[in-house]
Amino acid sequence: MFTGDDSGNWLVKALHEVGFANQPLSSTKDDGLRLKSAYITAVARCVPPENKPTYKEIENCSRYLKEELRILKNVQVVLTLGKIAFDSYLKHLNLSERPKFKHGFVYKHEGFPILIASYHPSRQNTQTKRLTWEMWTEVFKKTKDLIKN
Repeated sequence: MFTGDDSGNWLVKALHEVGFANQPLSSTKDDGLRLKSAYITAVARCVPPENKPTYKEIENCSRYLKEELRILKNVQVVLTLGKIAFDSYLKHLNLSERPKFKHGFVYKHEGFPILIASYHPSRQNTQTKRLTWEMWTEVFKKTKDLIKN
């Protein structure tokens, strides 16, 4: 996911900086990137027009997310990148009350992995400084701190 674009560069660099990845850059699927105590998935599996997935695209891809979460038995923390991911993940949990999206927000609900919300590392967010490098790495540090090894 994200390999070879600016969002991917931000993602892998932060994963490496905090200790979740063995290298700070990934440009191809076979470049040797290895993740430790981390798994990357997406609520939409293709690049949609104008980078905004439709409700139908998210619904069509939701079965993959559900299956991945069913298979991954030891998930302790879920870090969502962007409001679309945040809302989609919460929909999967089928909670009666849903928290509002806020960057850096940590949500704990009995029986589910801890949820951390982050802005997506899109160019729009990073170039306008809506998401700074410090804000970005802080959510990864929070994630790592919440994982019980």
